[in-house]
Amino acid sequence: MQKRKLGRTDIDVSLICLGTMTWGQQNSESEAFSQLDCATSAGINFIDAAEMYPVPPKAETQGLTETYLGNWLARRGRRDDLVIASKVAGPGNGLTYLRNGPRLTREHIRDAVESSLKRLQTDYIDLYQVHWPDRSTNFFGQLGYRHNENEAATPIEDTLSALAELVEEGKIRHIGLSNETPWGTMRYLQLAEARGWPRIASIQNPYNLLNRSFEVGLAEIAHREAVGLLSYSPLAFGVLSGKYLGGKRPEGARITLFERFQRYNSQRADDATQAYADLAAQNGLSLAQMALAYINSRGFVTSNIIGATSIAQLEENIGSAEITLSDDVLKAIETLHGEFTYPCP
Repeated sequence: MQKRKLGRTDIDVSLICLGTMTWGQQNSESEAFSQLDCATSAGINFIDAAEMYPVPPKAETQGLTETYLGNWLARRGRRDDLVIASKVAGPGNGLTYLRNGPRLTREHIRDAVESSLKRLQTDYIDLYQVHWPDRSTNFFGQLGYRHNENEAATPIEDTLSALAELVEEGKIRHIGLSNETPWGTMRYLQLAEARGWPRIASIQNPYNLLNRSFEVGLAEIAHREAVGLLSYSPLAFGVLSGKYLGGKRPEGARITLFERFQRYNSQRADDATQAYADLAAQNGLSLAQMALAYINSRGFVTSNIIGATSIAQLEENIGSAEITLSDDVLKAIETLHGEFTYPCP
């Protein structure tokens, strides 16, 4: 498994990262253990979790994902040779049951870290990420920025100061962002340089063949500032596996189960997905592996976060790391992208 440097740190992470947000909702603990065994046997050393997981978030399941991961780490004795990432939740998203509504203040962040460390059964987290901003801005597919002069936002300076304290204490090794904008990313970098605080090592944002918005403002930052992308939703909630084509709704599939996952549910997205599926078939590839291999080929990507509910899906997704797309396929993808530019937010 190819490794890439995590920002300007001394950590090398696998090109494929194992995502975990289905554990505790769609996957049991034993299934999570099987996924971890399969992934690490294939050379994956990077595991991504979050305090709010599993998704969709609910009070009765919150924290189960980290608990499953912590139990596996304890039983397998694998902590030191793996890179464990987690996240602190921002405000909103219906999480009133979490700290009476999570914020990115010093108090909330410290409480979140201590709780995650306990669930993970470890004394440090390699990469601790801000799951989404504590201000009014565009994330989770929102378009049309509207400035709110009266928002009760936590200043980025306060958030980064709290994270810097935790790095100093050794409870987290490095800092990352998620669902962040170009302005927010540069503000974190600016403050780190001005105050001598730890700089962010990565940004975890959506990126797939149906949503390449990362390329507009953040790809250049990723290259020039060594803040590589941890690509999430690389198969667009499973849409780019092709299993929903023709209006199909397979039993147990995420979009079938949960109404909230509708970001890529449109006729234009279906048309684009069919076109990519035809291209993959013409070249002897599965749509999922072609979609993932495209992401793997991007120079601004540090790691591609895959998720699965079955071992068969997981093995297929991991296999994308061994696929090199031809120049002709890459050219055809760009042609189709031009025809279906940003079919989804």
